[in-house]
Amino acid sequence: MSQASQNSDVPDLGRRQFMNLLMFGTITGVAAGALYPVAKFFIPPSSGGAGGGSVAKDALGNDVVVSQFLDSHKVGDRVLAQGLKGDPTYLVVKEDKTLEDYGINAVCTHLGCVVPWNASENKFICPCHGSQYNNEGKVVRGPAPLSLALAHATVNDGDKVVFTPWTETDFRTNEKPWWS
Repeated sequence: MSQASQNSDVPDLGRRQFMNLLMFGTITGVAAGALYPVAKFFIPPSSGGAGGGSVAKDALGNDVVVSQFLDSHKVGDRVLAQGLKGDPTYLVVKEDKTLEDYGINAVCTHLGCVVPWNASENKFICPCHGSQYNNEGKVVRGPAPLSLALAHATVNDGDKVVFTPWTETDFRTNEKPWWS
C-alpha cells in the first residue's frame, strides 16, 4: 500500500477534489446559461412600482416623457400609449397644456376592438359595430354595454407618465368601476 501512495500516476485527493469541483462548476454554469433565457420568457418584465402601476410607453416602446409629449401634441389631443397590462390607453391633453389625471382604455367593451378617437365628431367611434363613447369614454350609443375603463395617469419624479389602476367611483357614471 505504501508503494501505491507514492506512485506519481495516482493523483492525490486534493487534486481529485479540485477537478471534480471544476467539472461540476462548468456543467452548472452551462446549464444556468441555457436556462436563463427560458426563465426570462416566462417571467414578464415589470416597469412599475409596488403600487401596481406601469410607465406609459409610446408607439415605439419608449417611456412617455411629459415635457416632450406636451411639446409635440396640441390641446384636445387624445394619443394612444401602452397602459396597464399592455392595453392601449389614451392620454388626454387639457386646455391648459397639461395632461388629464386619467387615461382612457381604448378597448371597446362590446367585442374588444381598439376604439379610435374621431376629433371631428369629438368622440370615440368603434369601427367594428358602431359603438360610440363621448370625449371622456362614457358609452353614448351601443351595442357596447359599458363605458371605457379608466386608469390614473400621474407624472412621476422623472417626468414620466405612470398609469395606476382606477378603483374609485367612476366620475362619469357615479358608479363603482366595472373593470376593477
